[in-house]
Formats: sequence, structure tokens, C-alpha cells
Amino acid sequence: MKAQAIKWIKTWEFGLAVLLVLEILVLGAINPTFLNLENLLYSTSDFTHILLAALPLTLIIITAGIDISGVSIMGLASITLGLTWVAGVNIFIALFIALGVGILAGMFNGAFVASTDVNPLVITLGSLFMFAGIAMGLPGLLDALGFKAYGAAGFAAYMYEGISGLPHNFNQIAHGGIGWVPYPLLIVLIFAAFLGIILHKTRFGRYLYLIGVNADAARYSNVPVKSTLVTVYALSGLGAALAGVVLTSYFTSARSDLGKEALLTIITVVVLGGADIYGGKGTIVGTLLAGFFIGFLRQGLLAMGVTSDVVPVVVGGLLVVVVALKLFITTYNQRRLNQQALRISEERR
Repeated sequence: MKAQAIKWIKTWEFGLAVLLVLEILVLGAINPTFLNLENLLYSTSDFTHILLAALPLTLIIITAGIDISGVSIMGLASITLGLTWVAGVNIFIALFIALGVGILAGMFNGAFVASTDVNPLVITLGSLFMFAGIAMGLPGLLDALGFKAYGAAGFAAYMYEGISGLPHNFNQIAHGGIGWVPYPLLIVLIFAAFLGIILHKTRFGRYLYLIGVNADAARYSNVPVKSTLVTVYALSGLGAALAGVVLTSYFTSARSDLGKEALLTIITVVVLGGADIYGGKGTIVGTLLAGFFIGFLRQGLLAMGVTSDVVPVVVGGLLVVVVALKLFITTYNQRRLNQQALRISEERR
């Protein structure tokens, strides 16, 4: 038990947990209302969409891949939900249709990544623009195809203005809760637990680490690389679509551009959480802690009067610092291992 505790203390996740506590205490000292537990919990609703997209992205980065199209899938899922609802479908059936669209978008990315040697960054950069274009043009396309919507203007009226007037019970997804715990936070925790079990307790999770370390070796070991990659990108699409649904409920409006500014923050959260951009390393707990750290940092900066234009500069700078720090730690550990190996070799002589 003691050995396990010492091992945990030496992990990246423990360092993040300490930083998170220190951050909350510092922000609380600056603004005492920040230490109010109810306020603290409900403030997470402002950045739960970041966590919902970042958590499954962790699994992709573990495979040495990347998916930057998630922010477009958020908007695509949002406008799909809204358009389906104005066409007369029950709002919660529309919700599941939107999630299905996200899964299909993720599978599209995964199929291309698994079937070609093109860098995942290039593939998902293309789909980033493609999904954004589909989301923007979908209302006009439905009108052209003859589908009917409530109102004389048809679907095209929602192309730029968004879809408001969503049912109250749907809007409660982002604005309701159980006691002091908001529903969006509960959704994040359930999703994180689901992904954590998949990653750390199943054969599928072990496949992800193997692919990240060496995809060719994984193939020779009879790991189903293609189906694994398609599945993990589908999970990323699901997370992004879920984020789009939560954002739609949060703003009480379905729009094709929801979440478009979140890409830098999502990637920062995953990297800060300990995932290695070269693959083979990463945990759900690390990403979850990093998400809370970045989310509270953004809110703290805004509360101190820092403008919203400056906040991305801080987040981007943090990303650079974290990558440099991890590179330094990796180089230092490798040098120490080499020295130990050399010392053992000399002793055996």
C-alpha cells in the first residue's frame, strides 16, 4: 500500500492534482466567492464541452494520432439537432440523431486514417473544413431537397441566425442539476468513467497503447489496428457531438458555429493531462484534472479583468511550456537510464 502511494506521488497526475488545489486556493484568496462549493461546481458548466471533446481525444493521441475536426463536429451536431427538431421530431430523438451524426463523422475520419498512410493531422484538417461547410450549408440543402420545416421561410432561415425556442426540458440539460452538481458535470464524470474503463480495464485499451508505441509491431501481434482506429475516432466523434449538444442546451440555441473557438484549449488540456503526442502514453484521469485546471484558470483570469482576447495567449503559452517541460523530463530520464546502464556495464567488467 505504501509503495503504491509513493508511486502515485511520483506521477504526472498527482502533480496536476496539487496544481489544481493550489490554483483554487490562489483564486479563492483573490476572490473569496471562488471558494464557494456551489459556485465552483456550477462554474464547470462553462467548460464541460472542452472536457467532453478532450477525453476521447486522449485515446486518439495515445495511438499517436490526432483529431482536430471535433470543433466542427460540435457545430454539425448542434445544427443537426435543431433542424431535426424544427422538422417535427421529438427533441430527445433529435438529440440521439445528432449523436449518431457525430459517431458517423468520427468513423469517416477513422476509416481514412486506418486505410491510408496520410498523416491524421492532414486528414482531420480536411474534415474540419468539410464538416464546418456541411453544418453551414445543411439548412439550404434540406430546403433544396424539398424537406419541410415549421415556418414559411423554411430551413434556410436558420442558416445564419441559429435555432432558438428549444423546449425547456432540453435546456435543463445544461442548466439543471442534482443538488449542487450540475447535469453537464455529471455527464462529464460518467463519460470519463466509461472511457477510463475502456482504456485501463479492457483489451481494446491495451490495443490503443500498443498501436501508439509501434503500429507495425501491433499488426504483427494480430492486433486489429484498422477496426481499433475506426472505433477510437468514432468515440472522438461521439464526445464532440455530446459537447455540441451540451453547448446547444447551454446557449438555448442550435448553431452551426458552436465550439469553433475551442480547438486550442482542447489540445492543451490533453497534452497538459500527460498524453504523449508521439503516442503510447496518456490517462483519462490526467486529462480530466487538466481540464479542470485550464477551465478554472480561464475563469479566474476573466474574473481578474483579463480580456477574452488575452486568455488564448495564456493558454497557448501554457501549451508551449508543458511540451517543453515534458521534453526536458523525457530527455533527463533517458540520460539517467543510459548512465545507469553504462555503470552496470562497467561493474560487470
